Amino acid sequence: MTYTESSMDALRQSGDELADAVVATLFARGEVGKFNTLMRYVSTAGAPLPEGLPDVAREYLQATSVPPAWVDWAEMEKARLFFIDNNVHVSTALSFASMPACYVVPHVAKLLSATHGLKYPSKRMAETGQFTVYLMQPDAFEAGGRFIPAAQKVRLLHASIRHHLKREDRWDTDAQEVPICQEDMIGGQMFFSLLVLDSLHRLNIHMSIEGAEAYFYAWRVVGAILGVDQDTVPKTLEEARQFLDLYMLRHMGPSDEGINLTRQLIDLYEEIVPGTFFDPIVSALIRYLIGDTCADWLQVPRTAWDNVAKIVPALLGVLENIEDRSPLGALALDRLGHLTSVFELSSLTRGRVMHYAIPEQLKKDFGVTGSVPRTHRWTPPVSTLTP
Repeated sequence: MTYTESSMDALRQSGDELADAVVATLFARGEVGKFNTLMRYVSTAGAPLPEGLPDVAREYLQATSVPPAWVDWAEMEKARLFFIDNNVHVSTALSFASMPACYVVPHVAKLLSATHGLKYPSKRMAETGQFTVYLMQPDAFEAGGRFIPAAQKVRLLHASIRHHLKREDRWDTDAQEVPICQEDMIGGQMFFSLLVLDSLHRLNIHMSIEGAEAYFYAWRVVGAILGVDQDTVPKTLEEARQFLDLYMLRHMGPSDEGINLTRQLIDLYEEIVPGTFFDPIVSALIRYLIGDTCADWLQVPRTAWDNVAKIVPALLGVLENIEDRSPLGALALDRLGHLTSVFELSSLTRGRVMHYAIPEQLKKDFGVTGSVPRTHRWTPPVSTLTP
């Protein structure tokens, strides 16, 4: 599929008809409070829905309780193993590239700033991390899994934001069209998939073509579950590159909201990092991953650590070589990555989020190896933008 200005404009006209209709009905009937109270007890797939749940919500939950019929489960398993092998790197990319990329799109930054819950960036970051963890669990789409209920709630959250912004006249629909429109939902999908892969490549993480494509595919499945129109979404990494290039060219720029959200993000991670000596590495990593232009728009501080960040890929390359060549080294690094991810989520939520744990036998049981064929190493699709 080829994306043009006119096709992108068309994507700004629509949101998510199914979720929008459910939310509108709940508000019209005054059933939002009842829904929220009862949905606190719905956290796993296949669990009986609580008595008293509004009919429109029950119908929505039943209609969205299974993934699309076209899902390739072998590809999803590849994606899960890719995440297990790169969990700490994916978390780094989500925190220091994907989230700042959201902030460098002014209308998205404004939308995030307009929602009360996102005044607390730790909550947003924890939700993003936990959502990814739920997705990559072995039972993500089975009875007892937590991903489907989480996705159902996120979809309704997006619809409720659209509802509130329009009802409270807090969104310029003439200038910005529909809040959290199809273009923005696809853009978000690209931030959490292609941009993560770009960041891993920039950090010199060894990725196979198969692993990178599977990770992208998993987020395409996520997009479908979250209400993204599958007739318009990129199907390949090359199409994703064209979409993301055009999306950023159309929308990226500085904003007060983006600056404020970035400052909150930096402050949050500086609190997590013990002491103060290493605090500047947070800003340095963001600047390294998103580039100086975007970092300047977001007023990411320049520090003496900016040059240090540039040697991180070389260091990670050495560690990757150790992992590739030594089963013991791979085990130690994977364990360290797991502990780092758990520590990050625990710090963000003060221990209130259920943590993702990777059993030690996964590598053996599912045949994961640390070795990545050098002749099949993934490299990002070339930019579609001309210099």
